[in-house]
Amino acid sequence: MQRRHALFALSAIGLLSASACTRKDAASADPPAAPAELPPARELSAAEARQAYQAAGGGNGFTAGPIVAANTVFVFFDPQCPHCGALWTASQPLLGKLKMVWLPVAILRPVSAPQGALLLSAPNPVAAMTEHEASLMDRKGGLTVPDKVDEAQVAKVKANTELLQKMGADSVPFILYRNAKTGLYGSHSGTVSTDKLAEMAGV
Repeated sequence: MQRRHALFALSAIGLLSASACTRKDAASADPPAAPAELPPARELSAAEARQAYQAAGGGNGFTAGPIVAANTVFVFFDPQCPHCGALWTASQPLLGKLKMVWLPVAILRPVSAPQGALLLSAPNPVAAMTEHEASLMDRKGGLTVPDKVDEAQVAKVKANTELLQKMGADSVPFILYRNAKTGLYGSHSGTVSTDKLAEMAGV
C-alpha cells in the first residue's frame, strides 16, 4: 500500500503541480483516476486572500499537525477529489511544524457530503482521512456511508461549500495560507508538492 501511495504521489504532484478537481468533473461517471492538467485558476489578491483566510477560520474542519502552531494552512477539499488526496500525501512530512485545517466540501458527487460528514465526526479524523484516501486510490470509493448520517455534520459540509463559493473558488483543493516568514497571505487552487507547500507556508 505504501508503495502505491508513493507512486500516486509522484504522478500526482511531481509531474503536474497545478492539478485540481472542478464541478465539470462531476459530469463524468467516476472521479478522475489520475490528475489532469487544467488552466491556471485565478488566485486571490493579497487582500482577498487575507479576508478568505480569516473567513476559513470560521469554517468546519479538522486539524492535522500540531493543535497549537504559529502557522496554519486551510484546505478546502472534496472527499471524492484525487488531487486533494495527493495534497494530503504531500503534506504529511510537514505536519511536525505545520498546522493544517481540512474543510470538506461537496461539489463533485452526492456521496461527497456524507463522506465529509463522516470525516468531521470521526473520533480520529486524521486516521479516518488516511483510510479514506487509501480506499479512494484503490478505486473503492472511500469511506462507506451508513444508512444514517448525522445531519448536523452534513450541514457543516454544506456551509463549507457555500463559504468556498463565496470566495469565488470553483475547484479543489483550494489552499489558503499565511507565509510565516513574510507575513503575506495567499491562495492556490490545485495540489502542490511538499516543497512547494513548505515554501508557500514559509516553514
